[in-house]
Amino acid sequence: MNFPRFHALCYRLEHDPVSSPVFCLFLGALFSCAFAPLELFWLAPVVLAILFRQLVRAPGERHAALRIWLFGMGLFLSGVSWVYVSLYAFGGMSMLLATVPTFLLCLTLAVAHPVAGGIFRRHLPASPWRQAFFFAAFWTALDLGRGWLFTGFPWLALGFSQTPPSPLAGYAPILGVYGLSFAVALVAALLAIGSRQTPRPWIAALLVLAVGGGLRFIPWTHPVGSPVSVALIQSNIRQDQKWKPENFLATLALYRKLITQHPARLTVLPETALPVFLDTIPQYYLADLKTWAQRQNGDLLIGVPTRTREHYWNSAVSFGASPSQTYSKTHLVPFGEYIPKGFEWFLRLASIPMVGFSSGPADQQPLAIAGQQVATNICYEDLFGQELLPPLPRATLMVNLSNTAWFGRSLAQAQHLQIARMRALETGRPMLRATNTGMTAIIRPDGYVQAVLEPFTTGVLKGEVRGHQGITPYIVWGDACIALLVLGILLWLQWTGRKKPGRHGAA
Repeated sequence: MNFPRFHALCYRLEHDPVSSPVFCLFLGALFSCAFAPLELFWLAPVVLAILFRQLVRAPGERHAALRIWLFGMGLFLSGVSWVYVSLYAFGGMSMLLATVPTFLLCLTLAVAHPVAGGIFRRHLPASPWRQAFFFAAFWTALDLGRGWLFTGFPWLALGFSQTPPSPLAGYAPILGVYGLSFAVALVAALLAIGSRQTPRPWIAALLVLAVGGGLRFIPWTHPVGSPVSVALIQSNIRQDQKWKPENFLATLALYRKLITQHPARLTVLPETALPVFLDTIPQYYLADLKTWAQRQNGDLLIGVPTRTREHYWNSAVSFGASPSQTYSKTHLVPFGEYIPKGFEWFLRLASIPMVGFSSGPADQQPLAIAGQQVATNICYEDLFGQELLPPLPRATLMVNLSNTAWFGRSLAQAQHLQIARMRALETGRPMLRATNTGMTAIIRPDGYVQAVLEPFTTGVLKGEVRGHQGITPYIVWGDACIALLVLGILLWLQWTGRKKPGRHGAA
């Protein structure tokens, strides 16, 4: 290698006002490859190490803000491109109209990055070691903020890239996904400040990785009871056909066929599998399904909208040997399940059925079905690990009902499966996913996928799972522990002083 030319290229990428921003946009797009479906978990600290150097060596705060903003835009434009698919292919928007809100969403998701980048550059400590911890705390704060502001959108939070076999996955049952964000960012910064002359940061990075790998062998929870047979239904009904009244009877017949041909003690149908309100479904149909489930000494869990005179909910309702029970979704999707005030005009541009759901009660208990205590969540809710904790540790099993047919053949299906794997890992519970088009899966408590159906196929995923009991540290303190850790580091760095910008660089 011609080292003088290589160093000249590196210098240009770090200091040139044209090359450096373009490079950061590319870095952001490359960063999305750390997530599903590629799951190149090792790529996350490598890319962040490069970004760390870009921020530290930026000529000033404005340059640092621009670089990290372009990095965020590259990440979101590539990683959440499925929003365009939803709006164009299934929302009835033209290509132009679908492109604009997709770009605006990415712009919104990245809006905090330049502010954070400028603050990071302005308050950058003189010590490389402090720079590393500052970077880890600052990046984790970004992820935490995005998971909370404006009802939250933690999709592509850094920690989600570290599902098994990543050695850092061992921190998930203790600190949750945001704790993994901290660990990845810390490893990245340590890699960046180390050198052959000062290898101690590299040794520290290896230690963080080694501890995480060791933690993966701790059995935080344990199986209880006998294995339970499960059948997860994937109907593969196209989104543009699902809500048409003329297809309703065919939908009922398809689900009846898939259910009765694959008996199990617990059978789970996807979100809004029956695309009408529960009280409008023929009573003989529900009675037949209930009788069939009782013969198996089992239960069905069906995604179906429910309503009263004043409200309606996105719900999961059980039928079978156990008394009928209902879970109603609490964390709704803006613009998908309800329209925020002031945006009613959006309905005139997009064709979205059944917008206007109400949130379910906040204190819903696990469903006592199939001999298990089932913590149920619907679609988007499993993005929010903190919100899944109330039914725990009582719950022995977690179930997610989803319909990602809205996003077609995009990254959304694989990314959502990776999110569910993180939730299983955090809580030490098996996670069952029943989806309309994919990815229908059985996930083990250690975050590995036990079995998965081919997406965009009609079928039933059958298997056996055992409920788990026990408490992971994350169940006890949720996201509060990592939030306090980040706050403590930032206060400590502020207390111990800072160096003026532009007079220091990375080691």
